[in-house]
Amino acid sequence: MKHKVKAWLQPICSVLLLVWVTGCWLLNTPAVLAQENTVNYTLADLRYQDFSNKDLHGTSFAGANMQEANFQGANLSGTIITKASFVKANLSGANLAGTFADRVIFAEANLTNTNFTDAILTSSRFLKAVITGADFSGAILDTYEAKLMCERADGVNPVTGVSTRDSLGCR
Repeated sequence: MKHKVKAWLQPICSVLLLVWVTGCWLLNTPAVLAQENTVNYTLADLRYQDFSNKDLHGTSFAGANMQEANFQGANLSGTIITKASFVKANLSGANLAGTFADRVIFAEANLTNTNFTDAILTSSRFLKAVITGADFSGAILDTYEAKLMCERADGVNPVTGVSTRDSLGCR
């Protein structure tokens, strides 16, 4: 019986050793191999900060407070900004294509000409946000929130050429 236990544990120990060695190698990977935008702003207090025209694609802003921060013209494509706050922030002309922006507060934010194509915006709120020229094409957005935004939707996004009303599916 003792011999059978050893034979049974052999493959498991081999896999665990492989996982451990791989993990050690990944943790010791030189910085040169790391992505350029690996800054992690998770849970950060970024109120009033200036990120205008910065390339921040792939960065995490999960749970961050970005009240009145300036992201004008910034590239935020592919970022994670779930449970974050952009209250009164300036995101005009920013690229948020493909972002995961679940449960984000965009209240009173300037979203003029912002690109939200293919973004996940479930449970996000846009109360009194300026959405002129914003493109929500392919974005996952709460139906009720889209309906509220249709009441003030106008303009055409200068980069994508899509009207805000069309991208929201307004009647």
